[in-house]
This record gives sequence, C-alpha cells and structure tokens, in this order.
Amino acid sequence: MREVTVAVVQMHPRLAEVEENLARMSDFVEKICTEQNVDLIVFPELTTTGYECGVRFTDLAERVPGHTVNYLAERASAFNTYLAFGMVAKERVESILYNAAILIGPDGEMLGQYHKVHPRGEERLAFRPGYRYQVLETGFGNVGFLLGWDLAFPEAARSLALEGVELLCVCANWEHPHVDEWRTYALARAYENSIFVAAANRVGEEYTYSFFGESMVVGPRGEVYASIDEEVEGYAIAKIDLDDVRKYREEFQFMQCRQPQTYRAVVRKY
Repeated sequence: MREVTVAVVQMHPRLAEVEENLARMSDFVEKICTEQNVDLIVFPELTTTGYECGVRFTDLAERVPGHTVNYLAERASAFNTYLAFGMVAKERVESILYNAAILIGPDGEMLGQYHKVHPRGEERLAFRPGYRYQVLETGFGNVGFLLGWDLAFPEAARSLALEGVELLCVCANWEHPHVDEWRTYALARAYENSIFVAAANRVGEEYTYSFFGESMVVGPRGEVYASIDEEVEGYAIAKIDLDDVRKYREEFQFMQCRQPQTYRAVVRKY
C-alpha cells in the first residue's frame, strides 16, 4: 500500500491582498497539520491574489521562486508537508505573466511550476498560455497539475495520465452557475484515467463572479473520499492508496485498450 493523506483547502482569497492571503494560507497549513499528519495540501487557483485583478496582475506577479514561494516553503518545511497552490508568475520580461501552480516539498524545496494551458475569457488578456504538462516526482508518487478551465479538456488529464501521473491536483476558480459541470468533470477525469483527483475550488464573491467551492478528493472509480459540500471556507482531508491506480488500470484496461491511430482528429487544430 502507498497510503497518502491529502487535504484540499476551500478558501476565499482577498482581492489583491497578497500578504493577507499568505497569512491565511499559513493558518490553514498550521491548523490542518496540527490536526493530523498530512502529506499534501492543495489550495485553489490564484490563491495569493484573487481572480478579478485585471491590470493589477502586473504589479502582483512575482518571479518564481520569490517572496511567496519562499514564505510558503518555510511553512512546508516547518510542518513537513507538500504544498500545492496557485499564484501569478512572471518571467524576466515583466510583461509576460502566467497563471501558475506551484509544488513545494516538505524540505522547503520548490519541485516545479505549471502554467495554465487553457486560459478562459478575460484571463487571455492578462496571461500567456502555458504549453506543456509536467509530471512532478514526490516521495509518495507522481503528481500533475491542472488549473481551472484545464479540467474541461480531457486531453490534458489524459496526457498527464499517460506520462505516469497518479494524483492530479486541480487548483480552481470555478464560478456559479456551473456547479454540475465542475462535479462532472472532476469525476470524469478520475474515472477515464483511473487516477486520483484532488480538486480545490475557491469560494467568495468578487466584482462579477461568485465562486461555489465544492472541493473534493476523488478516487479512480469516481468515489468521493472527502468533500466540502457547503459554500464556506474550510478543508477536507482524505487518506488514499495510490496503488489503486495500477489496480484499476489493470482491471479496466483503459490505457491498454486505447487505439491512438483512430484519434487523429483529437489533435487537429480547430
């Protein structure tokens, strides 16, 4: 057995208040890790800034690693846990911004960052799309990231699964009225790839959006191990066995029975 304890945090980031959001993230980490030993804590998308920052994203963006990563690295090291979270990252060219997800290890080292491949709506005005999916090796197994609307694209999760991901972390800002869509995608990505999905969605309201949460940890047969069913801040914790990934892939043969030669239309540009 490869048992892993995963927590998903459902948080209301304060718009453009990075220091306040970092302090509240730290409080969540301390509270969760004081309650029990947790291997991984997953926060929502853009946790440090909120969503509707517009042109202010340019001022709020940070190089990676930088202040935010260093601050949370200290928290990860202090509580001996992995931390996954969303933030705004910038390259050396100041005008190039990414909607990013970061993974920090329990020794305080940054293990990698992912840039959202499918920005949605006005996000396209602020962020450059990413162009690749990453498999990050941890002490318990292979982890991958999706951000927000990425979850709606089955090709993204399948690409990660084919590269060996066993636990998919989804950091999201999914808004009303699309609750059913969010639930369906989270379960479908787990089912169709025989993987675990740790999906952290935010709550709260901003100028034009209202976010509903529904954070959850889903197993490879669509079973919900833990969830937050109310539209409130909080967290859910689940103990999972990553060996179930291989078990169900062998039983249901989703990967082995693929016929890639018939899927050419999937990679044709619209």
